[in-house]
Amino acid sequence: MRTLIHRRVEAARNGTNPMVISRVTSGWLVLGDVQFLRGYSLLLPDPVIPALNALDQQGRIQFLHDMAVLGDALLEVTEACRINYQILGNLEPALHAHVFPRYLTEPEPHRTSLPQSYEQAYRQSIVFDEERDRPLMQAIANAIQHRL
Repeated sequence: MRTLIHRRVEAARNGTNPMVISRVTSGWLVLGDVQFLRGYSLLLPDPVIPALNALDQQGRIQFLHDMAVLGDALLEVTEACRINYQILGNLEPALHAHVFPRYLTEPEPHRTSLPQSYEQAYRQSIVFDEERDRPLMQAIANAIQHRL
């Protein structure tokens, strides 16, 4: 089954995915389609696999390490106070990790809830913009390179 994750990884390989931040050992770091939480990013495995459980021990360690390195980079370059990590795969049944910076400036009750607690219309209101987001993506990429 070809998922959105498969298509995004293929575009990253071909150099046609404008959201690519960096290539890492386990896959691709990409900025999210929506930016209601500035810096929201994903780790897409390459090759695409169905779930974390499909990886061997070393593959799991590498994927989770790369996910944490992305979180470290986001803490460095944004004003986030913490990072939320999610591995779901329910809508797109392929492994991918959502990495959400969280900010003290977020309104209650959202600040202490899941990112999905924001209204759908708000979550979709700030979409990826290559021109606006390129400096942030470069800063994240630089912070990641210092950690590899």
